[in-house]
Amino acid sequence: MPTELEELVGFIADPKPEIRALATEHLVPYSTSQPSIFKSDNLKPVKNLKLLVKDHPKIAEHVITILINLAADREILESLATDERFLDEILRQIIVAAEPNANLLSMLLANLAKWDALKRIVEKKQSSPGELGSNDLVMNQLVDLFVKGADGTYNKNADFDHLAYLFADLTKHAEIRHYFVQKQEYDGVIPLTKLKVFTEYKSDIRRKGVASTIKNVAFEVPSHPLFLSEDDINILPYVLLPIMGNEEYDEDETMSMLPDLQLLPPDKERDADPNIIQTHIETLLLLSSTREGRDRMRDVKVYPIIRETHLRVDNEGVRDACERLVQVLMRDEADPDKAGGVEEVGEDNNEDDDDQIIEV
Repeated sequence: MPTELEELVGFIADPKPEIRALATEHLVPYSTSQPSIFKSDNLKPVKNLKLLVKDHPKIAEHVITILINLAADREILESLATDERFLDEILRQIIVAAEPNANLLSMLLANLAKWDALKRIVEKKQSSPGELGSNDLVMNQLVDLFVKGADGTYNKNADFDHLAYLFADLTKHAEIRHYFVQKQEYDGVIPLTKLKVFTEYKSDIRRKGVASTIKNVAFEVPSHPLFLSEDDINILPYVLLPIMGNEEYDEDETMSMLPDLQLLPPDKERDADPNIIQTHIETLLLLSSTREGRDRMRDVKVYPIIRETHLRVDNEGVRDACERLVQVLMRDEADPDKAGGVEEVGEDNNEDDDDQIIEV
């Protein structure tokens, strides 16, 4: 005889919307405390939930929240991330400007990216709403959604911050990294340049995800000239500004720094999250793997900035990253020892608590 909880799970598929609403609402806490109740009968409850993401908005809110939490289970994650029809429905809904659950859909996509096969998203296409101003490539739509949707400017119900975590996890894969450094025909812009402007944004989630995305894409060593070129990605000021505070530098150091880094206001604060600072320094370490990168950083006086960061940030990970970068920058180029750092830096999955799933 089924327990009351098992009976409640059965009501997910009830034909009456008011019953589905009550059942899904009451099941939300069990999606974290007892996820196994959704795995009965060959994952039938999960299959029903996948159909309900397009139910009445309030029901869909509970359903998507449950699925976000259930994605922590690898078996359920596989069921979600490999279901083409389900993925297409999420991607269709999230770009609708009036979608009330867009933020939850962003979180769900971020969790689905924990399954490696989600990298196939780079090949997906669908029609784009005119107001989004994108083309039919899903990755372009998601990047434009992230940029234009900040602060509820595209969808009043969403800020799309968690798409930063989606990008961070997707850029573990070479196919996605290649996408982020390729100029897109429809707007003539390299996608990574659309993300870099958020390295000092107010949202911790957005800053953290963007920092990790930039770092992961920096594993593409052949693209480093694009990263360093002021006419292309021009990443250095966007990576250096977040790690700088209001400290003063010698005049000769200041005058050689990038223009954006000179004459900073006296109330300038470095990022409060040491993990983000460490990520940015590790990006610099990746860019130091080529002679061109090392020379560029020496020319624009990156060393004094790293020196001050090392002095002022009381965090072991930050200081270790600073020390490794200083060793590379201060090394004599005649030294036969390798000066690069690609093999010394691990890819960033946006998680300081590695492999964590977003829970709601």
